[in-house]
Amino acid sequence: MLPGCTPWPTSFVEYYRQKGYWKGETLDQMLREQAIYRHDHTALVSKNDRWSYHELDTRVDQLATGFYQLGIKPMDRVIVQLPNVGAFFEVCFALFRLGALPVFALPSHRTTEISYFSTFTDAVAYVIPDTFMGFDYRPLARQLHNNIKTLKHVIVAGDPAEFTALDSLHQPPIDLPHPKAEEVAFFQLSGGSTGIPKLIPRTHDDYLYSVRASAEICQLNEHSVYMVTLPVAHNFPLSSPGSLGTLYVGGKVVLSLHPSPDYAFPLIEQEHVTITALVPPLVSVWLDAAKAGRHNLSSLQVLQVGGARLRSELAQRIPSTLECTLQQVYGMAEGLVNYTWLDEPEDILIHTQGKPISPDDEIRVVNDEDHVVESGEIGHLQTRGPYTIRGYYKADEHNARAFTSDGFYRTGDMVRIIPSGHIVVEGRAKDQINRGGDKIAAEEIEHLLRQHTNVQDVAVVAMPDAFLGERSCAFVIPRGTPPAEIDLTTFLRQQGIAAYKIPDRIEFIDAFPKTGVGKVSKNVLRELIAQKIENSPSIES
Repeated sequence: MLPGCTPWPTSFVEYYRQKGYWKGETLDQMLREQAIYRHDHTALVSKNDRWSYHELDTRVDQLATGFYQLGIKPMDRVIVQLPNVGAFFEVCFALFRLGALPVFALPSHRTTEISYFSTFTDAVAYVIPDTFMGFDYRPLARQLHNNIKTLKHVIVAGDPAEFTALDSLHQPPIDLPHPKAEEVAFFQLSGGSTGIPKLIPRTHDDYLYSVRASAEICQLNEHSVYMVTLPVAHNFPLSSPGSLGTLYVGGKVVLSLHPSPDYAFPLIEQEHVTITALVPPLVSVWLDAAKAGRHNLSSLQVLQVGGARLRSELAQRIPSTLECTLQQVYGMAEGLVNYTWLDEPEDILIHTQGKPISPDDEIRVVNDEDHVVESGEIGHLQTRGPYTIRGYYKADEHNARAFTSDGFYRTGDMVRIIPSGHIVVEGRAKDQINRGGDKIAAEEIEHLLRQHTNVQDVAVVAMPDAFLGERSCAFVIPRGTPPAEIDLTTFLRQQGIAAYKIPDRIEFIDAFPKTGVGKVSKNVLRELIAQKIENSPSIES
C-alpha cells in the first residue's frame, strides 16, 4: 500500500478475496478485456469523438507510452481536471495502465484547490482543457507550474500554448510496468466538513467490486447506453454504476458537456440513452422541459437520483413524466453505496435511499455516544465493508476522528433504517452544506473570510432552498463598520476558490448565539436564517 494510506487488516483482505469481492483485476485490464470481446462496439461518444472499444484501448496504450516517455512513472500523482470529454477516459486509463495515480479535480476548482492538491500529493503533472465554460485553464496552470517545484508537466487537451499538447503524446506502444490490483488506483475528493477536501485512496480491487456489483444491481448489459450528465470525475457518475460500470459490461458511454435539457435531451434521442443520473435540483428542470415534448426520450429506462435528498413529491413525478423507473442512489466517495432496486415497490422507490450493495457492508446507527440506537430510530451512520476505505491519505489526525477504533467510517449522515433494511437519510451531522450535490466545508469559507480586514468573526451555515436543497449563508461579525456584501464576495473570489463556495447570502450580526459549553450554536443560526426566509420568501427568489 502507498505510504500515507491505511490498509485493510489482513484478516479482512483474506475474507474479501475468499468471498470473491476482490478478484485481482485492475481497471486497465477491465478495458483491455472488453476491447478483445467488444472490438468494434462503440465504447464512448463525446462532442468530437466516437471511439470503439478497440480504438479507446489503442489510444490508451499509445498515451500510456507517451506519459512514460515524458517521465511519468508508476505511483506518480497526476492532477486530472477535465470536463465531460473523451480525453478524460484516455488519460485516466493510460495512467491506470502505467500505474500512475490520477487525482480527480473538478472543472469548477480554481487556484486554492488545485494548488493544495498539487502540493499535498507532490504531483508531477497537471492535465487540463484549454478552455471550458468560458474559463481559460492555462493561466492557472502557468501560475502553478511556476510556483510548485514538483509540477514538471502541464498537459493540455486542446490548444497547449507553451505547454504539452495531449494529442502529441500518442506514441507507438511499448511494454510498461503493470500495476497490482491491491495497489491504489487513484484519488477522489471527500465532501469534507473541515477545510479543503481530504483525498480518498481507492484501490483497483475495492473500486472494481463496487463497479461490478453496481452494474449487476442496475441491470446493465452490452446494450445499455449510459449518459454522463454530472461532472465525469464525481464518484456517482463514475461508478454507481456510471461510466465505468457501463464499460465493464461492454455498453456505450455518452458524454454530455452540460446537464441542462438543451444539451442532454438531443443526446438521449440521438444515442438512445437508456440510463443517466441527476442530482435533485436538476430533476425539476428536466421534468418541466420534458413536458414540452420537443425530443423523443422514450429510450430512457432508468433515471438515477442521488447526491442529496430527493423530495417525495418530486420523486412521484418522475415515472409519469419521463415514463421511466426512478432509482434512488445514496453513497459516498469513501465507499458505501446504496440503491433502490428497479423492481421494488413504489413506496420504497419514492421514500427511501436504498440498501447497501454488499452482504458484507456493515452498518451501524448510533447516538452521540456511539451506542447503537433502537431499530428505526434516527442516529449517526457508521459503516465498513469491502469497498469502504479505512483512512484518508496522509491524514492521521483527521482519521482518528473520522474512523472508529474498529475501522468503521463515520459518514456524518443522520439516518434511520426501516424493517426492510432500506436507509432513509434524515440530514447531516457534519458542518457541511450540500448545495445541490456540491459539498461546501463551512470551515474553509470561515477561515478565508476571517482574513478580511473588516471581519472579526464568521460562521457559515446551510439555509433551506426549494431548488438546491441547501444554500450557504455567512453570519459575519464585522470589525467596525460592516463592509459591503460585494466586498466580501469579491474578496473570496480573489482567493481563487470554486464559485459554488461563495456564500449565497451574508448576514451581519453583533454576536453569535452560544451553546451551553460556550461554542457557537450553528443550530440557532440555521433556525434564524430559515425563519427569515420563511417570513420573507421573496428575498431568496
